[in-house]
Amino acid sequence: MKRLFLLLLFIFSGSAIAQENMPVSDTLQKEYMFIEGDSIAREHIDLDEVLILGRLKFDSDLERRKYLILRRKTIKVYPYAKLASERLVELNSRLDQIKSRRDRKKYTKIVQNYIEDQFSAELKKLTRTEGQILVKLIHRQTGTTTFDLIKELKSGWRAFWYNTTASFFDISLKEEFKPESDQEDYLIEDILQRAFQKKQLQKQPSALDFNFLELTNKWSAPNKPDRKS
Repeated sequence: MKRLFLLLLFIFSGSAIAQENMPVSDTLQKEYMFIEGDSIAREHIDLDEVLILGRLKFDSDLERRKYLILRRKTIKVYPYAKLASERLVELNSRLDQIKSRRDRKKYTKIVQNYIEDQFSAELKKLTRTEGQILVKLIHRQTGTTTFDLIKELKSGWRAFWYNTTASFFDISLKEEFKPESDQEDYLIEDILQRAFQKKQLQKQPSALDFNFLELTNKWSAPNKPDRKS
């Protein structure tokens, strides 16, 4: 308490000395503001980085329709990928607090059952391409492939059969999100960025390390690859 008093005394006395030696005409009045929900006054407001997205150009009506189809499917499955990321963070946070291996396994099972009960019916309604986009977005949001997530939470054998079954429907659970080398992945990222700006989707940072502006320069005028419907 004594040290705190001396510290405050030093701060206020130093401020008083500075004010005493400062001409009145040179004093600057600073304006402070309060942000709703914040109890601390601020001199300025930190703004989020804003991306300037150019107008989309298509070589043909067919290319435009392909993009619109990709946009509809991406916006549809993104919330599931976002949820997967949130649940994974929550799961790992809880598991770090559980010491018993038996209790950790029990809690993991509870989370698995919850996710399966709540969302398995909806996920089964996805088309083949929607399922593949979801797999890519899960990698974008978590930094881990769907195959490895299953392997970690279940077992390697279970993950193998999940991937084998998915392959029957032309879906690979090992698929990664690579906007640097896959143009369709870049288009998916472009769709997300535009949806974030329009508040159509709730933004969640990617777990992957890539620069969207650099990717935009790279893919500024290429021919778009064909996509399966």
